[in-house]
Amino acid sequence: MTTNGYSDPISPAALTGDFRLGGDLPVHRLGFGAMRLPTGTFAGPARDPETGVAVLRRAVELGVNHIDTAWFYRRGGVAANDLIRTALAPYGDGLVIATKVGPLLGPEGVPSGEAGPAQLRELVEDNLRSLGVDRLDLVYLRVGGLNAPGGVPISDRFAALAELREEGLIRHLGVSNVDSAQLAEAQRIAPVAAVQNSFHVQDRGDAEVLDRCEEAGIAFVPFFPLGGGRRPIDAARLAGVMDRHRATMPQVALAWLLASSPVMLAIPGTGSLDHLEENMAAGRIRLTPDDLAALDA
Repeated sequence: MTTNGYSDPISPAALTGDFRLGGDLPVHRLGFGAMRLPTGTFAGPARDPETGVAVLRRAVELGVNHIDTAWFYRRGGVAANDLIRTALAPYGDGLVIATKVGPLLGPEGVPSGEAGPAQLRELVEDNLRSLGVDRLDLVYLRVGGLNAPGGVPISDRFAALAELREEGLIRHLGVSNVDSAQLAEAQRIAPVAAVQNSFHVQDRGDAEVLDRCEEAGIAFVPFFPLGGGRRPIDAARLAGVMDRHRATMPQVALAWLLASSPVMLAIPGTGSLDHLEENMAAGRIRLTPDDLAALDA
């Protein structure tokens, strides 16, 4: 029996096991991030929307049932939410779509401001309309812009989202780019289902937040899992493990994330079908204790 071009009937995403977001939304631990569908970088040229639609449909064929997006993932006339709706609506049972609110687009089309509590309803409604849903599965409050986590209160903004959750517009809440104090601040207001912070095999600065997520059963969903942004991965330090598994750097980096914690969910993003196939193949890699020790050295 073959499925999706593979020699066994289990999709690569399903091989990573499941996690229940918020305790009731089962998702495979290897999902997909939509940030790079409209453009390779926020300031780069727009990508072909037909390719973005093809990438999304192929991701679902490969077992992805957790897609991470945001209304502000857009460039020119190409927007991630529009691509998701075009490619996948009407949405199949079990598909979980997470989104983020907080950043505001500046005149150049790049996120350069932050919404206050009164502006969050409009941002949530923008996501509802563009995705074509009546309720959002998971909404993160993204704080701090491009700054490091911490240093600012988030209670007023998170409370505004909690009110929208009580109204039934949001199923679960998350926080993004936060430190432990901000996570605790949010938890005092409403249940937190997921945290989205920078983290990868060579960027473990938020290990304390990860520990708190493990204690509370909160999903930890790293952005830039393959070393994007300001902290690239040095592939040479992964070379031995890559050779042993005949794997690429992204595959080893994703396999390490999934092996590092039971609450870890990976959402690698790409605008390329080839890169999608490469990333999803990480679900078939099982790192050994020797591999993990080498990557921790």
